[in-house]
Amino acid sequence: MDSAHVESDLVNVLFTEAQILERIGELAEEIERDYAGKELLIVGILRGAVMVMADMARAFTRHVEMDWMAVSSYGSGTKSSGVVRILKDLDTDISGRHVVVVDEIIDTGLTLSWLTSNLSSRSPASVEICTLLRKPEALQMPVDVKYVGWDIPNEFVVGYGLDYRERYRNLRDIGTLAPHVYS
Repeated sequence: MDSAHVESDLVNVLFTEAQILERIGELAEEIERDYAGKELLIVGILRGAVMVMADMARAFTRHVEMDWMAVSSYGSGTKSSGVVRILKDLDTDISGRHVVVVDEIIDTGLTLSWLTSNLSSRSPASVEICTLLRKPEALQMPVDVKYVGWDIPNEFVVGYGLDYRERYRNLRDIGTLAPHVYS
């Protein structure tokens, strides 16, 4: 879906599909350099990271193994409950493995902080984080993020995997959602 299809729902487009793909390619190159000669497992956080993972995997020029986790800290509301639940765990044993967790956005950092602690307890060789977007103003928990696409303002963004009530995930661009949509 193009942003023109939902133009009245967006305040503005922050990043176009072309900009996103270029930045993901740069992140993939950086990760490849850092893990040269090492086996790598990238772990996507469902559902939002699907687009990032797919495009990042295609940007790699080497073999990369992928796995997925689904975690929730929201319950039925739109604010984090602070309690993290694993809805889908890894299928892969990560002991001794180099793991890069891939997410589409870091907001409060609460879920990702818990998740990296959980994964670190499984004896991996390393655990790093890659996110397409990060909201520094929204962070409530410090999270060490090695690979960041862009830092953005603390605004409600949708597209490229980011949703509002399961809508806009398939928007090719990333844009700021207009308040009239969620008010």
